[in-house]
Amino acid sequence: MAQYRARRENRRQQTYTGRSSVYVHGNAVRRLDERIYVPEKPRKQISNTARKNREKASHMSLGYVLFLSCAVIAAGFILMIYIGLQSDITNSIKNISRLESRLNTLKLDNDEEYSRITSNIDLEEVKRIAIQELGMKYAEEGQIVTVTGGGSDYMRQVADIPQ
Repeated sequence: MAQYRARRENRRQQTYTGRSSVYVHGNAVRRLDERIYVPEKPRKQISNTARKNREKASHMSLGYVLFLSCAVIAAGFILMIYIGLQSDITNSIKNISRLESRLNTLKLDNDEEYSRITSNIDLEEVKRIAIQELGMKYAEEGQIVTVTGGGSDYMRQVADIPQ
């Protein structure tokens, strides 16, 4: 048993003193500085024509710069016009909604006024005044003339109605 303890303590000392050992305790393990060797690929030799083509492509000519600047300016003007039209549409929609709310308010006011007027009319009083004071009477059977119309709400009299 004593030998077992001695070996165990010896291993602990090896672990903590940094000597090479089998066991490592805890999360403070030393990491080796391992660098992976990746050989660099040799660069291809480019032919003179390919090199000249690449140099031409990297430089912009004056015509190309002018074309790009005109395209950017045209795109800017188109976007400004588009934004202006969007603004006009938005303002029109707001104006329409404002006018619709005003129309609804006027309709409600008109309906309220109409109901107030119709509720104040006493039809019996109108009938009494028409019969007694104005001398009106109900139509008799021979006085009613039925005319067939074209289906509209009103008719225009072109000639006298036959007796």
